[in-house]
Amino acid sequence: MPLFRQLEPTPERGGQKKKKRKNEWTEDEDKPSTLIGLCLQSLAENMKEMWVKDYAQKYMDQYFFRYIIGPFSSLPGELLEELLCILSSRNLLTRAALHLLLLPQLSCLSLASACSLVNANLCSLIQIRCQNLQSLDLSGAQNISASVLCELLGSQRHLRSLSLAGTLCDQRVISVVCRQCPKLKHLDVSRCLHITPAGLLPLAYQEPLVKNSNTFRSLLALDIGLAENERDAVAAVAFLLLSLPGLQRLAVEGLGQACDLIQNRQFEVTDEFTNREGVPCLKDMWAKRTQEDRLKDSSLLSADGVESFTLEGKIDEWLSLEESHMDASETTRINEWTETSGEGYGKDGCRTRDCRDSVTTSLKDVQGLSLDTLEAVGKICPDLHVLSLDCLQSNAHGNADHFEQATILARGLSRFSGQLHSLSLQFAGLLSDVVPALRAAGSHMLSLTLEGIRADGHTPLLELIHACPRLTSLTVHLDPPSTNLDGDNDDAEDEGEDEGLLSNLPCLPHLRSLTLNFSLDEQQMKPALCWRSLKGVLWALLRGASLLQKLSLIAVPCRLDPVFKLVLNHPAKPLRALDSPPLHCLRSVSLNRSDITMETVVHIVNACRRLSHLDLSGCWAMTLSNITKLQCKSKRRRHTLQITWT
Repeated sequence: MPLFRQLEPTPERGGQKKKKRKNEWTEDEDKPSTLIGLCLQSLAENMKEMWVKDYAQKYMDQYFFRYIIGPFSSLPGELLEELLCILSSRNLLTRAALHLLLLPQLSCLSLASACSLVNANLCSLIQIRCQNLQSLDLSGAQNISASVLCELLGSQRHLRSLSLAGTLCDQRVISVVCRQCPKLKHLDVSRCLHITPAGLLPLAYQEPLVKNSNTFRSLLALDIGLAENERDAVAAVAFLLLSLPGLQRLAVEGLGQACDLIQNRQFEVTDEFTNREGVPCLKDMWAKRTQEDRLKDSSLLSADGVESFTLEGKIDEWLSLEESHMDASETTRINEWTETSGEGYGKDGCRTRDCRDSVTTSLKDVQGLSLDTLEAVGKICPDLHVLSLDCLQSNAHGNADHFEQATILARGLSRFSGQLHSLSLQFAGLLSDVVPALRAAGSHMLSLTLEGIRADGHTPLLELIHACPRLTSLTVHLDPPSTNLDGDNDDAEDEGEDEGLLSNLPCLPHLRSLTLNFSLDEQQMKPALCWRSLKGVLWALLRGASLLQKLSLIAVPCRLDPVFKLVLNHPAKPLRALDSPPLHCLRSVSLNRSDITMETVVHIVNACRRLSHLDLSGCWAMTLSNITKLQCKSKRRRHTLQITWT
């Protein structure tokens, strides 16, 4: 018997077509842009007290309903997904709400932010009610066993994207996914400790072969279970590379070593592994791939300038990687590569190969590389746009100094000059050592993350800004200076305020996210304020980034009062800055363990009308009385401001 009466469907007007709505709501939105958005936010805010109250009190723990005809049954799938997104982002999603919102029209379901609610009963409801899902995210759900996952995924034949990161997923689940989810293109099993590298082989090969491996595009499998020995892990990754020619995104340990193995054709060391796992040997897989590549090239040549094959459809919008236009630097890179690899271009522009050629992949996004394998990765994966590199692994035994590492890094990144969009780098050296490598990577980068870097003055930071002018996201984890970089000059904070000097500083006009995190011992109350000249760099970054939405300045070794005073009050603008007021788009600010006063915080809150989250944890100049006054003041704001302070 239905718990609620289903609303009568409203007849559509003649000739009016139903339009698809994209889920454009994000947790940073300060106000809904449409009437529908306003209604959905009202639903979310009243979900507990109105919409699920009767069900939660009378039925939820008393019965197990296969279906519920309730207040949301007639809601289109797009609006259901948007409502779930709002509830999740505001931590308002409950078990009762999920029971009412798990409906057949859902195509995307993400429970990563509510993983504690996921249990066997909820999985049964998803299995029964939601059989048209195209995207499912159960990341962090530790309360469901591998058997429950097998039952759930056995009913999801339309899945294109699946995230099981941090779950109890094992090889049985992988086998079910390969058999029952033929349309799957993206799989995330990172932090699944019950899966070994060999457990990923069914994604590429089964006997009999059921899954069309040519449709598989993305695999994330970092920090999974250990193999019997290191060679097994490398062999498994090499098998995936040779068996999945359409793979564009791969994050797995041993990727660099696997590329080196393929490049040097050391397939005999993997024979024991392939025999034990019952899969074809890598030598045969390599021969098959090279033959396929030759046939593809010959078909291009025989077509007399006309492509004789059809390209596959695009990947899902959120997985697609924007192709960069080829410029002069990229042409130079390709020419250098063809000289060493034996690949060239004929008069008609078609790519040609000879028998000495190595296999190349379609990978555009790779993670889990070490510096000593960067050259081999560049030859096997020439089209990379996104790269995550750990230089700490390469120098674990002290074989190379930081300068030598920086030289190798610059030479390796130059191979991708003009095409690299995102770089994540762990490097235990000076920031000035890394700048040449960033120049070599080209100026097209949109996202940059640096970890383990040691500060050595503000000049390298300015050079970094010069080298990467198109950045939209910048994250730098810095070791603070061990000595006073400004000497004993107490007037350093007042220097550099000349409008002419400020106007010549570079900026990042497209920056939307900035994080500068200075390492600090947990036992320290506050950092040493030994880098007062950092004020100029911070001014250039903050004043020049008019589109900045997220700002994190953690344990900054200089006072922030002069910085924000200069940003908000000084009329000067850095080079290439947009004609927009400073910080007017700012939504989230974190100033953990930094030196800032109540007066400056009030100035920031008054200037940043869209600010919705302010984190002042560990700011020793702030008192409980200050925070109480600030909270009272924020209640009178048009938009809600959440303040965190400890």
